[in-house]
Amino acid sequence: MKTPEVLARIDIPRHKLYYLEQKGYISPKKTVVGEKTFREYSEEDVRKIECIWKYLKKGFKYKIAYEKAMEELSNPQMELLRDK
Repeated sequence: MKTPEVLARIDIPRHKLYYLEQKGYISPKKTVVGEKTFREYSEEDVRKIECIWKYLKKGFKYKIAYEKAMEELSNPQMELLRDK
C-alpha cells in the first residue's frame, strides 16, 4: 500500500506517519525512481500504524502508544476488546 492510500485509510497526518518510520516503529519498503523515493507499506505495517494511531489519538506518547499497540497486536484476545 502506498503512502496516499495509507493516509486515506487511516486518516493519520503524513508527518506523524513519517515520524513512526523515523523512530523505527514501522519499516516500509522504499523504491527509488529517479530522484523520488516511494514507500510501500505491508499489511503488517498498516495494522501497526492503525493501532499506534489509535493510542496516539487517546493522548499517549509515541513510545507508550507503540508499546500498547505491539501488546495488542501480539495478543489475539485483545483484538476482541479493540475500540471499546
